[in-house]
Amino acid sequence: MNPNQCSFCGKKRNEVQMLISGNNGFICEECIEQAHGIVKETGKNPGGAAATTMEDLKKPLEIKEFLDQYVIGQDQAKKQLAIAVYNHYKRLLHSQDENREVEIEKSNVIMIGETGTGKTLLAKTIAKELNVPFCIVDATILTEAGYVGEDVESILSRLLMVADYDVEKAERGIVFIDEIDKIARKSDNPSITRDVSGEGVQQGLLKLLEGSVVNVPPQGGRKHPDQKYIQVNTQNILFIAGGAFDGIKEIIERRLNKQAIGFSSDKLGKTEDEDYILRQINAIDLRKFGLIPELLGRFPIITYLEKLTKETMIRIMKEPKNSIINQFVELFKMDGVELSFTEEALERIVEETTEKGLGARGLRGTTEKVLEDYMFDIAAQKQVEITPSNIKF
Repeated sequence: MNPNQCSFCGKKRNEVQMLISGNNGFICEECIEQAHGIVKETGKNPGGAAATTMEDLKKPLEIKEFLDQYVIGQDQAKKQLAIAVYNHYKRLLHSQDENREVEIEKSNVIMIGETGTGKTLLAKTIAKELNVPFCIVDATILTEAGYVGEDVESILSRLLMVADYDVEKAERGIVFIDEIDKIARKSDNPSITRDVSGEGVQQGLLKLLEGSVVNVPPQGGRKHPDQKYIQVNTQNILFIAGGAFDGIKEIIERRLNKQAIGFSSDKLGKTEDEDYILRQINAIDLRKFGLIPELLGRFPIITYLEKLTKETMIRIMKEPKNSIINQFVELFKMDGVELSFTEEALERIVEETTEKGLGARGLRGTTEKVLEDYMFDIAAQKQVEITPSNIKF
């Protein structure tokens, strides 16, 4: 080992800027840069490398099986999402074929479901399984150019960050746009006033969804004339959108001519009827809600997430790998305390959460409230069993 030269390229100390010592050698800054480039090429950096052959691709059934470990129920949505992601991978492989005669269009997905049914969780979970850059962005921060807020191009800034500013990687990524219903126009009739966070944003999204070369500000936010841009082609970026679409049920009922008049006992309080109605959702209802036809045309797949039943909520509490029960058991275990719940206690927690109408998202808050006193005086505990009798809200 010579302390005066690089063990990799053999350059002397006076020929390089620095030599960094290791256990059995030295390395210069030029070799470090070269090694970093090799690591990036082989896909070891954030964002991962896409599959190179059909054999490498995870089939829709495998993707759904992975989702089943973390997300309870919503089989139809999981199936459609798995197919969309699988077809996205296939498009990427197909686009590399120089002899292709058929150009495969992408199929963007829009997911509709009440708050707490698992839209964002599905997106986050599928991100764990993917080896393409994936990011989640919120549509509520977007406004038309020239107004307070962010340009639609800032969606791609987030994707670039995830891909470590590797444009080639970002151009085959997947973007989940959350709260897409919040950019619906305020009425079904075109407005004479500016709708800067509604219809204007929808129109701005069109070029991103369709597939075009977009100037993206590297740090997000607003574009300005002196800024340097990164050009990103959105042709191969898959967009998945999700939203609660509060009030869409009444729009579907009007179309199906199934609205309850007066105090119709046949219609009130029937969850199965409600799910049946929401399963009939189509692009016409979303247009009535306030999404413009041009935007809807770019989301060919519409999927609906079912309302959570009491049984599903109890399963959500117990079954997933990172279930709420497992999380709190782990927290208590760190203090040497054994935590357990009876079935009746879980039912009581689910009932309380359902009354609040917060969906699965509210289960954590309710459980936190139940365990509040035990966590506050954790040092005095040895074993904690939660039963209906010691539950206080």
